[in-house]
Amino acid sequence: MLDPVFVRDHLDEVRQGLQSRGLDAGTELEQLASLEAHRRRLIPQVEGLKREQNAAGDEVARAKRQGQDASHIFEANRQRAQKIKQLDIELDQIERHRTMILETLPNLPHASVPRGASSADNAVVRAWGDKPVFDFEPKAHWDLGPELGIIDFERATKISGARFAVLMGAGAQLERALINFMLTLHTTKHGYTEVEPPFLVSGSTLYGTGQLPKFEQDLFKISGDWDLYLIPTAEVPVTNLYRGEILDGRQLPLKYTAYTPCFRSEAGSHGADVRGLIRQHQFDKVELVKFTTPETSYDELERLTADAEQVLQLLGLAYRTVALCTGDIGFSSAKTYDIEVWLPSQQTYREISSCSNCEAFQARRANIKYRPGGVGKAEFVHTLNGSGLAVGRTLIAILENYQQKDGSVMIPEALRPFMGGRERIESK
Repeated sequence: MLDPVFVRDHLDEVRQGLQSRGLDAGTELEQLASLEAHRRRLIPQVEGLKREQNAAGDEVARAKRQGQDASHIFEANRQRAQKIKQLDIELDQIERHRTMILETLPNLPHASVPRGASSADNAVVRAWGDKPVFDFEPKAHWDLGPELGIIDFERATKISGARFAVLMGAGAQLERALINFMLTLHTTKHGYTEVEPPFLVSGSTLYGTGQLPKFEQDLFKISGDWDLYLIPTAEVPVTNLYRGEILDGRQLPLKYTAYTPCFRSEAGSHGADVRGLIRQHQFDKVELVKFTTPETSYDELERLTADAEQVLQLLGLAYRTVALCTGDIGFSSAKTYDIEVWLPSQQTYREISSCSNCEAFQARRANIKYRPGGVGKAEFVHTLNGSGLAVGRTLIAILENYQQKDGSVMIPEALRPFMGGRERIESK
């Protein structure tokens, strides 16, 4: 959530920032300005009446000591108390209305974010690795997987419907190996602490990271009286670990990694992404989350992105890193890098990780603060998150980039210890 004080004092800057995202929020900002003006008129009235009420208490005590009639003071107090109650209700309504508007406004882009309207305006920051050269026509993973007997789309559809998959044999082993490989890398080499969070979370938890109320249609909610949703990403429960807490600034940054299944309805998605494993309702992901100070958060974003990139480097998969433009960054993000892996079947790079700095946007919603030096006034932390990586898409990239002319798939060397020494996946 945006800082209401910042919005009040920098209205033109906020308007320009939202316009750079392609959002015309003129009406909302005018409403916020009007509500703020009304609020600032009411607060002195309420404070003045409360001071009068306190002073009247002293008058009553003095009148009683002097044996005087205090009934007129009691009546004035009663009327004043009623007025205070009415104004408090009005202030509460203004506060709730202001919060409702702020909940709909996305984060403001950082000054370093490229300006643009869509993904076509994203900027390539760097590229790594050589794309494979084949002396045969490379196959897509949705053909390779079934032919090898390691992915079964038809039986998944029978079990659950469209956009699910069953991994069999070496496919299931490869998925598990990738999860273990990523977690081991991030905990032993990059210094993250592993977390296994709940896969079901409350509405207030999703509110803290910005999924609710705006993106409820993309979530799977548990039916009945439960206030529980299946998580769309481990970012949600891990970021909320410290909801409502004040951290010791001397311990920052805090770095966590977590494997979870992720669940997204994404009802609006369609086209080529629906085929195969690219965009599933259920998928595995290893997530990276950081809690940092505002002064260090952008350096930590660079490090987090590099940590995710190293997964692809060790697996020998060509990729590029892209800075998303203002019109393409997510709701909670102030700056995002997408890491895109090369897929031979599509002759293009496809997103495999998004690494974002949300600054204080999520922390303000979840009320996560820290005390610099461990003492003094509490301030909002900056929260960062990124996929390290999306496991299913990494599996896709391995199948397509390491496929052989005979239809088999070589296992990257870095992954073989997690595959029991297995070097190749072959059809049986």
